[in-house]
Amino acid sequence: MDTTPEEAAQVVALLQQGLSQRAVAAQLHLSQSAVSRVYRRFQETGAFNRRPRTGRHRCTSERDDRFIVSTSLRNRHLTGVDVQQELRRVRQVAVSEWTVRRRLKEANLTPKRPASGPKLTAGHRQARLQFAREHLDWSIAQWRSVLFTDECRVCLHGSDRRGRVYRRPGERFAQCCFAETVAYGGGSCMMWAGISLEGKTALVFVPGGGRGGGLTADRYITDILLGHVVPYAEFVGEDFVLMHDNARCHTARVSRQFLREKELRTMDWPALSPDLNPIEHLWDELKRRVRARNPVPASVDELKTALLEEWDGIPQETVKKLIRSMRNRLQAPPSRLARSYATSPRGSRALFSVSVALAAAPAPVTAAPRDYKSALYGTKRSLPSHFFIRNLQKQQNKNTQNPDNIFYEP
Repeated sequence: MDTTPEEAAQVVALLQQGLSQRAVAAQLHLSQSAVSRVYRRFQETGAFNRRPRTGRHRCTSERDDRFIVSTSLRNRHLTGVDVQQELRRVRQVAVSEWTVRRRLKEANLTPKRPASGPKLTAGHRQARLQFAREHLDWSIAQWRSVLFTDECRVCLHGSDRRGRVYRRPGERFAQCCFAETVAYGGGSCMMWAGISLEGKTALVFVPGGGRGGGLTADRYITDILLGHVVPYAEFVGEDFVLMHDNARCHTARVSRQFLREKELRTMDWPALSPDLNPIEHLWDELKRRVRARNPVPASVDELKTALLEEWDGIPQETVKKLIRSMRNRLQAPPSRLARSYATSPRGSRALFSVSVALAAAPAPVTAAPRDYKSALYGTKRSLPSHFFIRNLQKQQNKNTQNPDNIFYEP
């Protein structure tokens, strides 16, 4: 393992004080051979720096490396080819795309799929912020009275856009490397369910779309509210709160009138906020369980049967963990106005993007100048680099045309 000049100086100083090589190695967490090699090099050259390396030199200078990293930080959506072309245009340095990727990897910048979410207006962000403020201090006893509900559609043949195949050149259209698709997913089913700290409701299938199909306001009242919500509300008592989103069948005049007649309280749910609803993650768990079945469902009827069986098989402890996470979903440090992160009921890779609701103003630059400085220049503290980082922050703030998108941060 290579030692830095500072470590080499410490090794020499301790050895000159009379310590043994073994003691110095244990104190500095180095191997004894490294201590011996450093001291022998100091005796031969009188310097703490490493000898010049043999072999091919790097095709980029330190300044080129800083330019590559800073260009990528200015626009996180640039590809390696884009940064390569920018390096050639500005600094007249021709390197390969893989060289650019290696330099970015050295700065701990690796390509990832960007997190995505719906486009939020200022009104949407304000509603989410207000919802977070009103419910941030809710206790478990208060959340116990809430029934979280939602609808979900499951296709018989879901497409996996992230799928990969290993093939040789010329095998793109080979049958073994070809992914066949089925129109409209080969059929689908729409379902409704609710969860609470007390348990799950039954899984209710909704007629498909088209003429006379879909979840209308009348069906929502007769099949959902009367059949499942009202009995559960009577079980909970006067503290019952219904959580449903702003779908048309939920906000229809007849639906709101029915809820008032039954004296059912509803939660004022912010628009475009599926990430705050814990049942969304339970849909994810349900779909994974169905996909893991062997054999997989081959018809819509088999799909419905599998969904019912897997829904009943989800333990209540999973539901409790999701609902108990509501406080974590709604809170954020004061210095973080918007932060997007992913969660999953079992800690696996998430399919839903979860965003904290505390967002009131745009904050496109979330790192302090010293953080950018450390990423670009290491431990160097030169005055030009300080001005460069300040200009970088100003440029990023200037390029933020629509601050409404910062709630879902890439």
